[in-house]
Amino acid sequence: MNEIDLPGTDQDQEAASAHRSSRRCAFVLGGGGRWGAVEIGMLRALVEAGIQPDLICGTSIGAFNGAIFASAADTDGIAALERLWGGVAADDLLGARPLDRAKTLLKLRVAVQDPGPLRALLEDALPVSRIEDLAVPFQCVAASIERAAEHWFEEGPVVDAVLASAAVPALFPPVEIGGEHFYDGGLVNSVPVDRAIELGATEIFVLQVGRVEQPLRPPKRIHETALVSFEIARRHRFGRVRDRTIDGIDIHVLPSANDMAFDDPRQIRWSDMSETDELIGGAYEASVAYLAALDG
Repeated sequence: MNEIDLPGTDQDQEAASAHRSSRRCAFVLGGGGRWGAVEIGMLRALVEAGIQPDLICGTSIGAFNGAIFASAADTDGIAALERLWGGVAADDLLGARPLDRAKTLLKLRVAVQDPGPLRALLEDALPVSRIEDLAVPFQCVAASIERAAEHWFEEGPVVDAVLASAAVPALFPPVEIGGEHFYDGGLVNSVPVDRAIELGATEIFVLQVGRVEQPLRPPKRIHETALVSFEIARRHRFGRVRDRTIDGIDIHVLPSANDMAFDDPRQIRWSDMSETDELIGGAYEASVAYLAALDG
């Protein structure tokens, strides 16, 4: 990976650091499946720039990444994330054969992917079992089926909360917690900037997978109708918050360097992990440049 020098004098960087120390900083990690690999590159750039979160909010794959990073918000956290993603790829946890998926569907009735192996990987990766014991305050969101509402996990078993936040309908079964059933948090709040603001954040770094950077167009084929509808649902809440001017609050949307449009054929290859290193590296370099310009 190419090294990129940060411009500016030591005094400039010290002044920027002092300014941040008086603020409440949040990292907001959005959903996006395997493209969430870009968030590892963004986190690496933030760590190298000396930017530390006071709060981490995550949705879906952003909950996975956010919880691991919240256990050690430094280079150790980055290494833990890389091991987790490497484990998913090495064990082919999302790449089951059609016959295996059919067997899982017969067993679970509502999903084609058994969440058990992913649960085991998370339990092994996390050094604590409860949200409140993470090194950095962390919350993640899921969609309550019974209440048809967003639900924020602020305490309790961290693995259960993360799996609930990432329970993509039909891919994974709903996660039951306390007698209530939850689906993927992206259904209700895909990039939860508003939650960070509600919790008092004044400087927010948004880590998103790239689709929000690409324009939408009317569908031309039948399968595109669902893709366009999903993107509208994903973007409208985030866009409303991002485009507002809120006194005393700075929102920084880190670049993903992921040019995937909503109709990109790669969208259907959700279990293909072959691009992980490329996604991490591209987002890292783009984010390093963005943060250098921010401090400049």
